[in-house]
Amino acid sequence: MDIEIDNGSGFCFGVTTAIHKAEEELDKTGHLYCLGDIVHNSNEVERLKHKGLETITHEQLQQLHGVKVLLRAHGEPPETYETARRNNIEIIDATCPVVLQLQRRISKSYNERKEELPQIVIYGKRGHAEVNGLVGQTEGSAIVIESLAEIDKIDFGRDIYLYSQTTKSLQGFKTIVEEIKKRTEPHVQFYSFDTICRSVANRIPQIRAFAARHELVLFVCGKKSSNGRNLFNECVDANPNSHLISNEHDIDPSWLRGISSVGICGATSTPRWLMTQVKESIESLVES
Repeated sequence: MDIEIDNGSGFCFGVTTAIHKAEEELDKTGHLYCLGDIVHNSNEVERLKHKGLETITHEQLQQLHGVKVLLRAHGEPPETYETARRNNIEIIDATCPVVLQLQRRISKSYNERKEELPQIVIYGKRGHAEVNGLVGQTEGSAIVIESLAEIDKIDFGRDIYLYSQTTKSLQGFKTIVEEIKKRTEPHVQFYSFDTICRSVANRIPQIRAFAARHELVLFVCGKKSSNGRNLFNECVDANPNSHLISNEHDIDPSWLRGISSVGICGATSTPRWLMTQVKESIESLVES
């Protein structure tokens, strides 16, 4: 059986940097707080937990004083930094540079026209850590739309500034843009900013090609990963014989019957070591 791990899958730059910063501190002190899961993959979170990384909530952050706290790649709203300043907390900031730039652009759009109550729209997943950080740049006033079905939340009689969560679908964003253009009233100014991370967007054609050349595809990712869900849907579209798994324990041996080619791929939050474990498990099942 030919078993191939997709070379294009695995941690993106932002996640790699965040984990490197966490491990660097853990190697020195043996303990570090992280605000929220460092990555949307329970297997990687558990690995770092054993090294001393303690995941906390925003409520728990309020109670801490004089400690170090890592901010993950997703980014945080201004209130988090204010809490850290007030409680004498040292921030290890691992916000992805792409997300940080997006936060600054939204903040500028909002603050330069604050008195006009600018209509900031964010195409993204409601409640997602990155989106929470983006909405925070507008004092909570930004409108979040997850899909074309929610476009009626927008007031087409007022100026619109449209941004996107960095890991959303590029095609989905383009569809939203076209629909807004159709609906805006003649006097309305519509500004759209394609803020989708290209290192993520470029994975779609690559992962579709990878999925298409295998008889069976196992997509490895955590249940919380929105990027993983988007990429998995692309895999299924390219190859209906694709399965979403969290780790090697989710493999159904019946999937392997009569199969001569297996492709293993994952999300930007999927560690390479986990995909390797899946490959080794398949090899064991085939040999037994």
